[in-house]
Amino acid sequence: MHDIQTRRIRRAATATVPSARAEPQPDAQTSIPAGATGVVLVDLARLAANWQALAHHVAPAECGAVVKADAYGMGAARVIPALQAAGCRTFFVATLDEAVPARALAPGAAIYVLDGLLPGTARDLAGLGVIPALTNLEDVRTWAALAHNGTRAPAAALHVDTGLHRLGMSAKEVRELARDTDLLGRLDIALVMSHLACADEAAHPMNREQLDVFHRLRAGLPRARASLAASDGLMLGADFHLDLVRPGYALYGGQAAQERRAPVEAIVRVRARILQVHDVAVGGRIGYSASYRATSPQRIATVAAGYADGVFRHASATNETPGGFVAFGSKRAPIVGRVSMDLITVDVTGIDDPAPQRGDWVDLVGPDLPIEMVGRAAGTIGYEVLTRLGPRFHRIYLGERG
Repeated sequence: MHDIQTRRIRRAATATVPSARAEPQPDAQTSIPAGATGVVLVDLARLAANWQALAHHVAPAECGAVVKADAYGMGAARVIPALQAAGCRTFFVATLDEAVPARALAPGAAIYVLDGLLPGTARDLAGLGVIPALTNLEDVRTWAALAHNGTRAPAAALHVDTGLHRLGMSAKEVRELARDTDLLGRLDIALVMSHLACADEAAHPMNREQLDVFHRLRAGLPRARASLAASDGLMLGADFHLDLVRPGYALYGGQAAQERRAPVEAIVRVRARILQVHDVAVGGRIGYSASYRATSPQRIATVAAGYADGVFRHASATNETPGGFVAFGSKRAPIVGRVSMDLITVDVTGIDDPAPQRGDWVDLVGPDLPIEMVGRAAGTIGYEVLTRLGPRFHRIYLGERG
């Protein structure tokens, strides 16, 4: 299938590229502008199926969706409507700036702002009708000040720290709040939430420790819905589901916890064009700083992708240190030399039937090069692979409901 597709690309001034699903469907093809050096294909039908599979897995708990960082780089303007159409009614963003378009895209949804309050933003958040996650007593008092004439302040979440020590109210602050009946009386607590530190390691004792701490802290607060688990946490079992789970990475096909794989599939495929293929003799130096030297005759493809497009500079390779890969169908070819801003060089000596040519497409992320593998080769994680995808690559959305 991949070889057939490659031949089509060579013959067409405007290329056709298959769906981002593990097995490309022949009816899910779309045009790419002739001048595009790269393309990010996002399968919205698979995204919706992922959310529905996770929602089924955690029922009767509610399944929300984390769409911060422009929906993990996939494009919130297309992702949020697709998730709404699939049945999602609760969304999480990080900042006020992300909340503004999210509210416009999902006017009837519950939208939580995970970074809480920045000074001077309380009235803007309240006016927008979104729900901040209050992370300290100062935020709580600022938000409670919005109450007037005997009414309570707009709905808010309380984010309590259960051991991650990143954001969240300390146990001392929670106890102080629990004693302040006047302050509590001015709050409408929609959710009590926390975040797991080690959910990608199912056997890590901290998971159960945090769950126990969460229950103790929650017990001192007014009754409200509870949320602890994100993508990996929701795979730890029903004890961790509580009332609401908050998948992000898993929605986009990510599998951070390999021992307990979520029931999801990849939704993204990233492809780039070959600009040139040339032969390099023994001893030829490849790339900036002459960091790679050909130890045998090599055929090198120069690909139109670099760190400006999300290819990690740490995917560079020397003769002593391997780097990342690209994929030609099921065949992987190593990056050699330095990753530069716009270009990578790839050893395609062993790739034939057909041999790569100028204008061909290679996968930077794809069915045979998943985001976790790309991340490991660059010393990072799949989350960063997704969120680092640059804006130059043309975005194509597949499976969008009309």
